[in-house]
Amino acid sequence: MSRLLRPLAALLAAACGLAPPAGAASEPPLSALTLTGPERTLFSATRDACDGADVPDAPARAFRDASGTIALYGLHYRNRALRGPDLDRLKIDCRVVLDSGEKPDPALYDDRSWITATWTEDGRSVFALLHHEYQANEHPGRCRSKVYMECWYNTVTAAYSRDGGASFVRAAPPAVVAGPPFRQEEGQGRHRGFFNPSNIFAEGRWRYFFASTTGWDRPSSDQHAGVCLFRTDRPEDPASWRAWTGTGFTAAFPDPYRKAFKLADTCKPIEPFPAPVGAVVRHRGTGAWIAVFMASAGGRFPESGFYWSTSRDLVTWDAPRLLLAGKTLYDDPCKASGRLISYPSLLDPQAEGRNFDDVGAGALLTYATLRIEGCTITSDRDLVRRPVAIKVWP
Repeated sequence: MSRLLRPLAALLAAACGLAPPAGAASEPPLSALTLTGPERTLFSATRDACDGADVPDAPARAFRDASGTIALYGLHYRNRALRGPDLDRLKIDCRVVLDSGEKPDPALYDDRSWITATWTEDGRSVFALLHHEYQANEHPGRCRSKVYMECWYNTVTAAYSRDGGASFVRAAPPAVVAGPPFRQEEGQGRHRGFFNPSNIFAEGRWRYFFASTTGWDRPSSDQHAGVCLFRTDRPEDPASWRAWTGTGFTAAFPDPYRKAFKLADTCKPIEPFPAPVGAVVRHRGTGAWIAVFMASAGGRFPESGFYWSTSRDLVTWDAPRLLLAGKTLYDDPCKASGRLISYPSLLDPQAEGRNFDDVGAGALLTYATLRIEGCTITSDRDLVRRPVAIKVWP
């Protein structure tokens, strides 16, 4: 995913705008996040990898299985997990839990897939959201262009595990959670679809996630680019997810290869996010939501780095505030020095939920660092963490 994020972020920023949203609270802030310790390496691709596919390339997602062991995902499209008794003692498990078939038929949704969210109630049955890329430029005759970005077609798909995350399988036929309302050959010339889902997080019987879209222009409806909020009370059913339209959770985006449907709704992008949301957690003491994400300098973002925002209702968020400054994958690597930072997540070792979607007075800001050679982003990457103190006002 990483080589696409810079042009993608620029596209989203232009489409969404960077002026402060009219509905967002500004002062006083709802929360304060403060880094309280140095960086520690959890996984180093050059030291710990099983093969060349083991590089941090997505935000860290974790759950506790039925035995109490933690499984953490966030590597490449040959998906493996880090496992251990706690977040301090994670080691890579070289078993591939879900591979990518790189198949040329777009209707199979098995080109390249990243496990980007997981949810389990019992630690045995695990539902996963996949960031699926159909890279048509890699398949002869499938794209009018040879340029990666002009051929890229993206969907959020689903997979399942019945063995506590030791292995995942795709549903048959493929289970599409969110896709554009047209097939991959339509609209070529730019990136299209839904992509980069956040973690799944819970409130009562509901399960939520955020996903980004570049939008589309259609005769029956125009979808604005931005970040949309999805909800279901049956996460194991991929067809049950619905996106927020501004008045309710009613927008569905099913598989255009298998179901003809009339576009009745589009999702309403949620401010202030300029690009994919890294993670969302709920503060145990107050019930407030905290989201972390990355942004490049410009508009409301004075510096490049990781930002956070806080909400009471998941729809209206306060003004973003800088948590960690640094050049990100949204910045020009030629103007960076040494490394980039990317894929922020928040994980509380004391989380009460099995899926690490809650935090207390502190958490671990978990993210990837990527070494630069000249103007090239390399596969020399580390998964690292820093402790964060969290204060939320009632």
